[in-house]
Amino acid sequence: MQFCPKCGALMLPKQIEDRPILVCNTCGHATKTAKLEEYKIVKPAKQKEMIAVIEKGAKPALPTARTKCPKCGHGEAYWWLRQTRAADEATTRFYRCAKCGHTWREYT
Repeated sequence: MQFCPKCGALMLPKQIEDRPILVCNTCGHATKTAKLEEYKIVKPAKQKEMIAVIEKGAKPALPTARTKCPKCGHGEAYWWLRQTRAADEATTRFYRCAKCGHTWREYT
């Protein structure tokens, strides 16, 4: 394992025209290496899966609150909490209108 001398990111092995090199994915810095066989990826990285909070059109299994929708004026909305800022700050409450589906947030 080798780190980039410019930015400190992990350098990954690549084979370019019969020459083994290590390339930084962040800044593009390249360094020659003796043997590419010395470097191998043990566990490939997986892309983080996105989780849908609410699907449009489906009736969500979320609690409801009596609040006025700023878009249509309906008096009921679904709500959920998310930690959108630092852990030592309050959570953000999201609302979705039960009638028109408009989503807005309230910082508590």
